[in-house]
Amino acid sequence: TGLPNRALLLNQLRQAIARKRRNPDFHFAVLFLDIDRFKIINDSLGHLIGDKLLCCISEKLKKCVRDFDTVARLGGDEFVLLLEDIRSISDAVHIAERILESISKPFLIEENDIYTSTSIGITFSEKGYNLPEELLRDADTAMYRAKSSGKDCYRIFDHEMYVNAAKLLKTETDLRRALERDEFELHYQPIISLSDGKIIEVEALLRWNHPEKGMVSPMEFVPIAEDTGLIVPIGNWVIKEACCQLKLWQQNGSVDQNLIMSVNLSPKQIARTDLHEFIEQTLRQNEVSPKNFNLEITESAIMENGEIAENLLNQLKDLGVWLTTDDFGTGYSSLSYLHRFPIDRLKIDRSFVNDMNSHSKNSEIIRTILTLARSLRMEVVAEGIETKEQLALLKALDCDFGQGYIFSKPVNAIEAGKLFDKNFFADIFDHNSLFKETLDTKFLI
Repeated sequence: TGLPNRALLLNQLRQAIARKRRNPDFHFAVLFLDIDRFKIINDSLGHLIGDKLLCCISEKLKKCVRDFDTVARLGGDEFVLLLEDIRSISDAVHIAERILESISKPFLIEENDIYTSTSIGITFSEKGYNLPEELLRDADTAMYRAKSSGKDCYRIFDHEMYVNAAKLLKTETDLRRALERDEFELHYQPIISLSDGKIIEVEALLRWNHPEKGMVSPMEFVPIAEDTGLIVPIGNWVIKEACCQLKLWQQNGSVDQNLIMSVNLSPKQIARTDLHEFIEQTLRQNEVSPKNFNLEITESAIMENGEIAENLLNQLKDLGVWLTTDDFGTGYSSLSYLHRFPIDRLKIDRSFVNDMNSHSKNSEIIRTILTLARSLRMEVVAEGIETKEQLALLKALDCDFGQGYIFSKPVNAIEAGKLFDKNFFADIFDHNSLFKETLDTKFLI
């Protein structure tokens, strides 16, 4: 690109910091840029086109700033701009907006119209920086906030971002130690046959019993585990632990021998070529039959992994395990994959169940999903059932299975063992008057 490299940029940043110390009225800003979806361009058009695109972007960046400003390339698709002697942060924002507009226009490279965008993080000299690395750190943090906000935008660094970044780093460090310290545990939520109220399956749900924070919500740590790749060893632990627990229940006679254990797979796990062998080996070591094991996979995870997912699911189906599409209706909802992949069940996302009533559109959506599933000879699980009205409506629609707080919240293995009394949910399913009171006659027609 012919741009300054990291070493020269750091030197320029040191000089700007020193000048700020000598003259408090001197202001500067640092912009950290990352090209959005650049890897896709490299993978689809080749690295030669990718390199030419970086050169074109470099020229555009130089045209967006003044002659004495610094435009540097850190490496890969990352650029840093040092804007010196500006009046306020608004000047930096104006430059960022100009860059966003310029980069959004198509690049013509070897007869290819290439569209891309950039995410920009901005930090300002008034923060009182002492080291150039601190400037880059905070601008980089702001850039990632822009990425998470949908890309093709800018974000200005603030103290909250620093606190959140530090918190994320601490959580990642703790996660790496959690497996070694045996801090994870599984909770189990029953899945009920809506025809007779019997437990036919339990879903194993990951929980983290942090030594200082107590029980940490999966919403807080699972995304971090996904981003760092830690979800793979953690996911393997979940599969092993779930198999071990199911075998224990079977041996002590707590459960019906046909009870199914359900485990969620992450996109990172699906991308592993050795997952099929790992699951087969784990089932064999724990003497668990594949027919007693179910894997839940989201639509997004299936579609994002394409051919890899198709090969894996076919291998798992040959092994004999059950396969369920989780959160159905909230992902890609591409009906073609239902024909391509050997799916046994669709799990209706709780968002449809939560808002359903006898007159709602969600009820009609669920009716449509059930019709689709029956035509494809698939079973349907409705998750997130919390009220008797929801249960009554789903039963009237002949939904196969249900899951939710109306039956039980996720509980530890000891409490789950108490749920396996076959009459445990009889009080819910024996009240025939429930359905007469809550169902609308027109809805049933």
